[in-house]
Amino acid sequence: MIALVPQHANGKFAEMFFSFDGLDGAGKTTQIEMFCDWLLGAGHSLQRCVDPGSTPLGERVRPILLEDRNTRIDGTAEMLLFMAARAQLVDEVIRPALLAGRTVVSDRYLLANVVYQGHAGGLEPADIWSVGKLATRGVLPDLTFVLDLPPVVAAQRMARPLDRMETRGSEFQERLRAGFLAEAARQPEAIVLVDASQSIADVQSEIRRHAELWLQRTGSAPAGI
Repeated sequence: MIALVPQHANGKFAEMFFSFDGLDGAGKTTQIEMFCDWLLGAGHSLQRCVDPGSTPLGERVRPILLEDRNTRIDGTAEMLLFMAARAQLVDEVIRPALLAGRTVVSDRYLLANVVYQGHAGGLEPADIWSVGKLATRGVLPDLTFVLDLPPVVAAQRMARPLDRMETRGSEFQERLRAGFLAEAARQPEAIVLVDASQSIADVQSEIRRHAELWLQRTGSAPAGI
């Protein structure tokens, strides 16, 4: 195992930005908790966030997107609502944290828009990437972990009421998985597929291994900072 070592001469860690994504039910929450505990144990100053959310605006937009079953939302409008919440998240939380030298871990980020409204929802993924880079002012994760799991298995793991996105049926979930796989194949240096069918401990071990290898390979600050 490679140790997470300080990257600056003053002994502080370089700014790092990690995000987690994948189908609901793949285990993101558990893995994020374990990953953050590991980073804290290694001495990182940590900033966690959830997208959409983590700002007053984001917390108001989130229930519209995920809980409101009565308001029709066009696919483009849906994408732009996510972008608005994310722009605020970057402005209030992510960019200040990175500039302060903190490590950021986000539960979902721009990739989710590309997959949900793009690959699965019918919008052009390249257009969503372009809008996203504008909304985030180029602040993108150094590394995104996609927890990969067949939709039928992910659905079996769900132990809570489904949100608006999760009620769109099995074909939609299959398109989501295909979208995550396609984006990971297109950006292998930035998007890491992790087999979420493994044990919780093995999934976490794989995530940490990729984080360590990325740090050893680059030690770079996030784009846009």
